[in-house]
Amino acid sequence: MEQLKPGRSKLSTVQQVSAGGVAFRPGAATVEIVIISVGTQLRWQLPKGIVDSGETPEITAVREVREEAGIQTKLIQPIDVIEYWYIGDLEGQRVRFHKFVHFFLLAYQSGNVQDHDHEVHEAQWVSVEQALELLAFKGEKQVVQQAQLMIVSEPTL
Repeated sequence: MEQLKPGRSKLSTVQQVSAGGVAFRPGAATVEIVIISVGTQLRWQLPKGIVDSGETPEITAVREVREEAGIQTKLIQPIDVIEYWYIGDLEGQRVRFHKFVHFFLLAYQSGNVQDHDHEVHEAQWVSVEQALELLAFKGEKQVVQQAQLMIVSEPTL
């Protein structure tokens, strides 16, 4: 993904809204979260996707985690909205995307990470510490750290 600083291009700008989540479950020794491997670089990231017409970010987050990580979750609460710019293709044209990603804390209910969709190379449960080492994007690492604080501060989750 080509990163871009605002105001540095003559490309058209398109706003894009996505949603995803930090899906967690209590592990034997620690809390585990789901991360997915995608793209030709096989980069690790949190499950997320475009908010479809008629959907709320909350509905999208639960749907995307189900599709990309193969698991059913229950929405607990918002974590954060991260924002970034990148250049990509839209209908055959190069455009500058101004992206907003809504992340939510999601509690595992059922399912198996091996049941992910075809866009994902692999989905797996990892400790928060492993996620912080493996995740490709700084913003997602910060979201995981915020999620960890939420989980620790609310022992009934």
